[in-house]
Amino acid sequence: MRPRELNRFLEDMGWRSSPVTHPGAPSPPAAEEIVSDDPLAALARTAAGCTLCRLSEKRQRVVFGEGDPHASVMFIGEGPGAEEDRTGRPFVGQAGQLLERMLFAIGLRREQVYITNIVKCRPPGNRDPKEDEVAPCAPYLDQQIDLIAPRILVALGKPASNRLTGTAKPISALRGRWTSYKGIPLMPVFHPAFLLRNDIAKREVWEDLKKIKARLDSAVDG
Repeated sequence: MRPRELNRFLEDMGWRSSPVTHPGAPSPPAAEEIVSDDPLAALARTAAGCTLCRLSEKRQRVVFGEGDPHASVMFIGEGPGAEEDRTGRPFVGQAGQLLERMLFAIGLRREQVYITNIVKCRPPGNRDPKEDEVAPCAPYLDQQIDLIAPRILVALGKPASNRLTGTAKPISALRGRWTSYKGIPLMPVFHPAFLLRNDIAKREVWEDLKKIKARLDSAVDG
């Protein structure tokens, strides 16, 4: 690892107080506002009325997902937080700002990827989603993956990594190791919210992001 390269990444990850912005880039609509007849939008409308688990009882809005419907990379977190529940958009709080900086570090913009969660409604108190909440949402996620058909899946944090790898291993044992889900290469990494509290983990995430970029670059070259 080149020290200058690492230092630049750590500066981007920890010393900027504002999110990466892209002038002229429109804000994607919330799931309930999508009116197109394409399959992904139709699935979003179905999810917007979902009442299959207890999380629907206190939600403000379903947070279906957003981004490029033909994205090469799909990022999957655990569930919406308070700001996401209010806006209907995934990863818009501090963790979302850090995720944007992570993307920027490997030459990607938010609108070039697709971002979603394993559950589409906010768990109370931002706790981890329970199995009987994850299971009803699984068909939505699987259909999103099928429709978007990304080249790479990135699981953000332990709940998403456990769901997609089918194991109960800690994220420290899963991160940085390629596996697959539905035949698509899958890379588990630390959740951005964890990185906000653990600066040292940013070095490990940088190594994981470089692996993702290398896999993307090789796919383009091939």
